Amino acid sequence: MSLKAIVKSVLSGDTLVLRGRPGPQGQPPKERILHIADVSTPKMGSSQRDDEPFAYESREFIRALAVGKEISFVSNHSLPTNDDVPRDIGRAEVNGVDLATELLRSGWAKVKEGSKREPTDEDAKRKALEDEAKAAGKGLWNPENQGTHTVHYVMPADSHAFLTEWKGKWIDGIVEQVRDGSTLRVRLLLPDNVHQLVNVQLAGIRSPRAGGREGEAAEEFGEEAKFFTESRLLQRSIRVQPLSLPAPSATPFASSSSPLPPAPASVIIGVVSHPAGNIAEFLVAAGLARVVDWHAGMLAPSGGMEKLRAAERSAKEKRAFLYANAPAANNGTRGAGPAGGPASRGQFEAQVVRVWSGDQISIVDKASSKETRVQLSSLRSAKANDPKQAWYAAEAKEFLRKRLIGKTVRVTVDFIKPREGEYEERECVTIRVGGSNANIAEQLIEKGLATALRHKRDDENRSPDYDKLMAAEQAAAAESRGLHSGKEIPIPRVGNASETSAKATQFLSAFKRAGRIPAVVDYVAAGSRFKVLIPKENQTLTLVLSGIRAPRTARNPSEKSEPFGAESLEFASRRYLQRDVEVEFEAVDKSGGFIGALYLNKTENAAVALVAEGLATVHAYSAEALPWAKQLFDAEEEAKKEQKNIWKDYDAAADAEQETTAEAAADPSALKAEYIDVIISDIRPNPNAFTFSVQRLTNGGNVALEKLMSEFKLFHRTASAPASFTPRGGELVSAIFSGDKSWYRAKVKRSSPSKKEAELVFIDYGNQETVPFSSIRPLDPKFRALPGQAQDARLSFIKPPAESTDYHQEALYRFRDLCENRTMIANVDSRDSTLLHLRLFDPKTGNDPACVNVDLVREGHGLIDRRECRYVSSYPAVEKKLLDALDGAKRDRFGMFEFGDVTEDD
Repeated sequence: MSLKAIVKSVLSGDTLVLRGRPGPQGQPPKERILHIADVSTPKMGSSQRDDEPFAYESREFIRALAVGKEISFVSNHSLPTNDDVPRDIGRAEVNGVDLATELLRSGWAKVKEGSKREPTDEDAKRKALEDEAKAAGKGLWNPENQGTHTVHYVMPADSHAFLTEWKGKWIDGIVEQVRDGSTLRVRLLLPDNVHQLVNVQLAGIRSPRAGGREGEAAEEFGEEAKFFTESRLLQRSIRVQPLSLPAPSATPFASSSSPLPPAPASVIIGVVSHPAGNIAEFLVAAGLARVVDWHAGMLAPSGGMEKLRAAERSAKEKRAFLYANAPAANNGTRGAGPAGGPASRGQFEAQVVRVWSGDQISIVDKASSKETRVQLSSLRSAKANDPKQAWYAAEAKEFLRKRLIGKTVRVTVDFIKPREGEYEERECVTIRVGGSNANIAEQLIEKGLATALRHKRDDENRSPDYDKLMAAEQAAAAESRGLHSGKEIPIPRVGNASETSAKATQFLSAFKRAGRIPAVVDYVAAGSRFKVLIPKENQTLTLVLSGIRAPRTARNPSEKSEPFGAESLEFASRRYLQRDVEVEFEAVDKSGGFIGALYLNKTENAAVALVAEGLATVHAYSAEALPWAKQLFDAEEEAKKEQKNIWKDYDAAADAEQETTAEAAADPSALKAEYIDVIISDIRPNPNAFTFSVQRLTNGGNVALEKLMSEFKLFHRTASAPASFTPRGGELVSAIFSGDKSWYRAKVKRSSPSKKEAELVFIDYGNQETVPFSSIRPLDPKFRALPGQAQDARLSFIKPPAESTDYHQEALYRFRDLCENRTMIANVDSRDSTLLHLRLFDPKTGNDPACVNVDLVREGHGLIDRRECRYVSSYPAVEKKLLDALDGAKRDRFGMFEFGDVTEDD
């Protein structure tokens, strides 16, 4: 009885694998093997043995004639089963053509000999066909056709070299085996009659695993996927385009290059095409394969990934096989929150105001002016806390800063990342910038400064450009850029020029000579206080804007900001934070901060901008000496007129009246304000007062003294010492100061001929020292004309803690730290013969009239001295500040108040 079946494959020229038609849900049909009776053909080889001569050609003849077609066959004899697959010997026809006859006629088979039965007419016909083919030299009988070809049954030993040679090129081949829906064993037909068998993984997809011969269970729909591919590709002529080898590791960051040569790959990833198209797309559309995200880098540039995504959407809509339980495809509303929530904003324009890291930035919506911290979708930045990645993390942040800060960008909210542990809910967005609408995440990945995030298989919350991100990562990895280079780059150590006042002073001269210096604002502490980075010097420093005072901002929850302190900080942060600016320096304050100016876009003076917005006030004394003083005063007047921020309740008439009343109420015993520039040349211990010596400066210096000292030093290089000299009390002399071994003018306080030493006061600096006679000479008359430049002084209003306590010495050390050898502004509050009572100010801080005197009291290093400074009440504003400072020191247990109130009853 004649049966019908479809030829699944051809094992050799005389052996066919047959199958029936698939089940209703695509279930694989049963199979059987048919050996064509009465003929024999050469047998195909394997990895253990070579092909017999002409085996491949014979097999190819039948493959081209029968595979995939329906045949009629008759079983003459049944053989024992092999792995439960029936085996028969019989005859077969394709479209009425007998296969045995065609094999003999074409010379690709021989009549099987050795039959014990009597020859029949059919046997005679077959023998005649064989003789005709032999006489014509066809097939096996062609003496010039040796049927030779080289077959490599194992994967290439040097897989990387093979891929390098053939990557992206199309190679003709034949599918020899289908291992599962997306894994094939292919015979590649290479030049010079070389056949290379390789395992090919279909790029971009993965089908469920099919069952193995060792009883390994198949994954769900694995057999259906395998049959789908077999029925279309097995032993079909195809073309293969090799693309890649499997990655050696799933780790997204390459830590180092392996010193060992790579092992031979077991599979090649590539595209397989047959006349109907790319089988991968058909598998996905049928719901029998899933898209593999990490292959996007290979396929996205050619548009292959886009086609697979379209096939995936089709399968989800049909809910076919693997996608039976898939969520409905969302059309651009991934992760959308409640109506009116962040994700519902869709696309909008915003300004980038801060870069937090290589994957997080803060933006301000142009429409609502609301600031939001967002994260770049599907991007994983380098880790700043990993030494191997820290340099790349810093580079990624700097790349975003240069590319985005202050720019208007187009933002698309892709989804919302929910709150998880200590991490807050975060909008994940795609940022596009410039006329080309470039995705900034893609640019980061292209440079090797980040990688694409590996999402879970069913995670729909991802960037709409995810495939492009994967492609960018593959390109960066191929060229060993950034993280993929395996290089560990140490982060350069950045110095802190504002670490101490002494260190800041070392830098000041060079900075002032340089004029405007390019810098980056790294942090904004208050409206007028910034931390800036000087890239050229690799130094950070604190910059305080000269000439103004911005309201103070609370540094912790227990503090309270001054009015408009928060607004001033916000204005400065949004306008200057992380911007490329220029800075110019004038001086250094007592804490190591640099006093100067900050310019944005070369023209905008930050101090003027703050004052113009009513978010800072002009500090008149320090502002008067600035080149832009007029701009500051004009800006403040304009802010007052418009009643901006600080000046919102300003009343010009009431303000003038208040000033007049205050002047009238002032005690007449108070001296008129007399500000002088001085340098604190010497600080001396005193149990009852903070005493010191000052030099008065004119136009920023003491020209007469400098000229005298220059001539003085030259004179003493050549002047000879007198044979013997005994200084007398009150006499002016030249003497060597032990501090620097130089000669200075001095006055003798006491002289001891027996000890041959004298107690001296150096009249230009105020220092006192006992000096041996050998280091003293008479003062030459030409150096007597200039009066001594040191004046004795003490701090007004205050005295140190009692000398019997440890706090006395601490107070003296603190006073030295703030003032010694520094240029200060002094106000003469009282005169006691030749002793000046002074208030000392840092010349460029731009703070309110709080002074060193008040600072010492606030720190617990000083007390109000009403006994020796009876003029305290004549300065009510200063007295109030001193009392407030004293109360603060007691409250916070600073200095002498560490263990309670030790105030004397004055």
